[in-house]
Amino acid sequence: MTTEDLNGTEAAVLLVLMAEASPVKNSALRTLGPELPKSSRDKLTNAGLIEVNTSVRPMTLELTDKGWRVCGELIGGEPPARSTGAGKALFTVLAGVRRWFDRTDTRPADVFFPRANSAAPTDGIDATVDIEAAIRAAYARLAREPGSTVRLSRLRSQLPEIPRTELDDALARLRRCEDVSLIPEENQKTLTEEERAAAVFVGNQHNHLLSIES
Repeated sequence: MTTEDLNGTEAAVLLVLMAEASPVKNSALRTLGPELPKSSRDKLTNAGLIEVNTSVRPMTLELTDKGWRVCGELIGGEPPARSTGAGKALFTVLAGVRRWFDRTDTRPADVFFPRANSAAPTDGIDATVDIEAAIRAAYARLAREPGSTVRLSRLRSQLPEIPRTELDDALARLRRCEDVSLIPEENQKTLTEEERAAAVFVGNQHNHLLSIES
């Protein structure tokens, strides 16, 4: 599916899910943007752009990695056919955002992240699993491809609701997985103060980069 296959409502809902960067209750869409008809919900699901969780009530919707990529294409793209004046204005604004993205080598996942209270972890083992899953999900949004490196400073900006110590502990645990690597920046002189502060000390060294193969 390309952006040309989307109608105005479908494109708008994808952009809402991008802005929220977390599962959104279906009933909340009417507050955040347009309601999504079942036919369009099924269309986006079948295209692999959203995941629908029907095990909770009300059901929730969330962007997939493919959905994030399509949103990146929507930013700066042409408005869907038969868009209203408000819809055209939105895409004019997004075109300005695209110019800034291109100038600063920024991607949507660098800018949009969950609200601070949207994904508070639970206690005990579930909390550990939730944090590690959140790290993997944030990495998937930021990485250009599996196995590429993502700066921990960017990863932390995606997970503001997780306390520093808990995030560091989860990164240390994930490092034991075969598909996960924590890597120090080879050229330390290029690091900004933010990047230095975001490092996690594991393996007797400060690590600034994260790589996940799968």
